[in-house]
Amino acid sequence: MAKTNKQSRRNSNELDSAYILKLVLYLIIGAQWLRFVPTGNLQIPIPIGAIVGIFFAAHEHFVIDRKIEYAVLLVAMFIGFWFPVGFDIVL
Repeated sequence: MAKTNKQSRRNSNELDSAYILKLVLYLIIGAQWLRFVPTGNLQIPIPIGAIVGIFFAAHEHFVIDRKIEYAVLLVAMFIGFWFPVGFDIVL
């Protein structure tokens, strides 16, 4: 039990700047899309940044709050879908 108390105190002492930095990084990572554009008007988008971001959020050592991280990733995913953010592979 002593270990969990030390860990919870260590997470609560996280700086606000580190918290903001993590949220900004989740926003940038979550907005990345991989789009396959074969010849023609068809486009196949894959939210590669959201997949990587969910992996990071699930395995993060200093957990902020996974619900907040997932919400930021979801918003970033929708922003990245409508704006040209990510990689286009033209076939």
